[in-house]
Amino acid sequence: MTTYDSSRYASINRWDRTHLDRIDRLAPLGTGDRVLEVGCGRGHLTKALAGRGVDIVGIDANPRAEEVAASGLVRHMSAEELDFDDESFDAVLAVHSIEHIPPLTRALEEMVRVLRPGGRAVFVYPAEPIKGLYAIPTSFVLHGHPFKAREIHCHRLSPEKLRRMLEPMRMTQTAREFSFFKTPQFSSAFEKDG
Repeated sequence: MTTYDSSRYASINRWDRTHLDRIDRLAPLGTGDRVLEVGCGRGHLTKALAGRGVDIVGIDANPRAEEVAASGLVRHMSAEELDFDDESFDAVLAVHSIEHIPPLTRALEEMVRVLRPGGRAVFVYPAEPIKGLYAIPTSFVLHGHPFKAREIHCHRLSPEKLRRMLEPMRMTQTAREFSFFKTPQFSSAFEKDG
């Protein structure tokens, strides 16, 4: 199993404005909305949303992410063991993170647990034709070779697969998108049943 205890990996995380545009389309957030970003890396999206008045915290499994964070809103935490009360967030965001989490069902259960009824979740994840294909560069950064890419992207996800995982957790899919440019990726939005 890959560990993400790497300053280099945390430092190469770059800002991508298209993620903010995607959130604006799929789950617009307003001033005062309480939001959790799972797998925030350096916290670029977290910082941008905080600048709009969103009450946001970002978490990342990499303990080095806090050291190089773009804002003071980043905390080291595992997605499968969230240290937050039940129903404490209006929205949960996970941009290019869920494909990295081996116990994904457990992590999704935790994200749903901390989401209030009527709350929204947005997931952005690679549209990989072969599991791990887009993780080859990350494998070089973390391991010095490409052969652990399938451990880094340990899930090959699709909107349908994610819907089937989340429906039993009282989550209803409200939107889905496919984007080809930059990196082929899917986006799925859900709402927690009341």
